[in-house]
Amino acid sequence: MQYTKLGCSDLTVSRICMGCMGFGNAATGQHNWTIDEAHSRQIIKRGLDLGVNFFDTAIAYQNGTSEQFLGRALKDYAKREQVVVATKFLPRTPAEIEAGVSAAEHIETMLNKSLANLGLDYVDLYIYHMWDYHTPLYEIMAALHRQVEKGKVRYLGISNCYAWQLAEANALADKEGFSRFVSVQGHYNLIFREEEREMAPYCRSEQIAMTPYSALAGGRLSKHPGETSERLQKDTYAKGKYDAMADMDAEIIRRVAELADRHGVSMTGVSLAWLLQKVTAPVVGATKLSHIEGAARAVDLALPPEEMVYLEETYVPHKLVGVMAQNVPENQSAPIWPTEAAGSFLK
Repeated sequence: MQYTKLGCSDLTVSRICMGCMGFGNAATGQHNWTIDEAHSRQIIKRGLDLGVNFFDTAIAYQNGTSEQFLGRALKDYAKREQVVVATKFLPRTPAEIEAGVSAAEHIETMLNKSLANLGLDYVDLYIYHMWDYHTPLYEIMAALHRQVEKGKVRYLGISNCYAWQLAEANALADKEGFSRFVSVQGHYNLIFREEEREMAPYCRSEQIAMTPYSALAGGRLSKHPGETSERLQKDTYAKGKYDAMADMDAEIIRRVAELADRHGVSMTGVSLAWLLQKVTAPVVGATKLSHIEGAARAVDLALPPEEMVYLEETYVPHKLVGVMAQNVPENQSAPIWPTEAAGSFLK
């Protein structure tokens, strides 16, 4: 395993972050493809054995049972100071807003519940899961900083935002002496590269770590054309994100398979090797031991520049989907990019 600093923080993280959305009680959560605690523990332990020390979960994942599974496994298999634990909180609900619950009260309640689920006194990275258009940014940043001051949170991250939102938040933090966001978790992979427009260059200039989710596009970048799996069939959320552009993405997936055969590695290895040249630590979900084993091997594969270009050159801009398609003020719609072939935005 390879390790790096998380942005400008002093957190040392593995280049692969284990995504824990696939862990949790499928009977009570929002996904029907998650795995039970016994299998989750096996994968977490295997990840630790392979050198993974960075784990990402959220209070929203399967009604907190993802946090619970992760917390109990880490307590049994790892020393607290040797792992980096990230979790996320959601904006206030309409009912909380109606009841007058403040941002500070909401965040403290959510954090305390996450800490109880995880069985921890603090989290290393507390992530603002989705932009809240109904709460002044000052209140959110002040409330988060208060939790850092209390020692319940070491660093702050943000997810599912635009570059201008991250810039605005950190500018406010600098002005008021609040804690800054040191990382961003956005939707980014070989067949969804919209983060390259503004977020990636901004993060490079500001030393903000990128830890993208959906690194394998819900399994699409790890399966040969025509190959399927239970996850691909059951995950309706991922279908909503990717199926509409499947024909345009097919050539990229074919090229991933071609390079995997050429190198004698898995498609997972090629897809993650490409992403590892772009970001700090991709969040890679695992519901089988082979998933985390394949992800860990990817850090040893270095793709030459001509193969990076080969994987990128047929990309076509995609409209925003999933959470980011919802991350817009009321009475507005998500931006739709032009449809001409893009190649690499970073050239």
